[in-house]
Amino acid sequence: MTHIERLFANNRRWVAQMTAADLDFFKKRAAPAEPHFLFIGCSDSRVPADSLTGTLPGEVFVHRNIANQVHTADLNVLSVLQYAVEVLKVRNVLVCGHYDCAGVKAALGNAPLGLVENWLGNIRNVMRLHRPELDAIADPTARVRRLIALNVKEQVYNLAQTPVVQNVWQRGGELLLHGLVYELEEGLLQELALGIDSPEKAAALVHQAPA
Repeated sequence: MTHIERLFANNRRWVAQMTAADLDFFKKRAAPAEPHFLFIGCSDSRVPADSLTGTLPGEVFVHRNIANQVHTADLNVLSVLQYAVEVLKVRNVLVCGHYDCAGVKAALGNAPLGLVENWLGNIRNVMRLHRPELDAIADPTARVRRLIALNVKEQVYNLAQTPVVQNVWQRGGELLLHGLVYELEEGLLQELALGIDSPEKAAALVHQAPA
């Protein structure tokens, strides 16, 4: 069986499992979506948003890119954010990083990476802002893990700088930003920042003392 054949076989098996438990499972999912979360995560294939959060189709609106970045000039992520918040009325936005992130590791290195170099520039800015702390970590693995956590917090801060988020907060609306990191070897989510609901809290997040 080829990989693509296995994909279709898995799909048919999944459909059979879902409809065995609920004949109307897919009819219910086909109704207009009302997701509770916008999940901004890494493109890494080991970090599936629905599986790791235990959510069903329709509960999570998802945007993924290399190293879970929120570039404030990236029309892709900004469009997803605007649609989620203003159209779908999502009130919880998650930035989810993961340990052993190849994008963060690449940003730490010096090897030429081609086009992706432009994308990783944001992570290198995070490194620059936290250089003394990172340089003080002797263990390379621990240094990467710390940068992964700092990167998540920085992306939550970037979210707070977007007009979409600021407009909601200025109107007194409810919109919570959260920063999480996924531990691949355990399958568990860890909280880095929960319930960021103001520019002040977002600013405090990136100016915290080293962990």
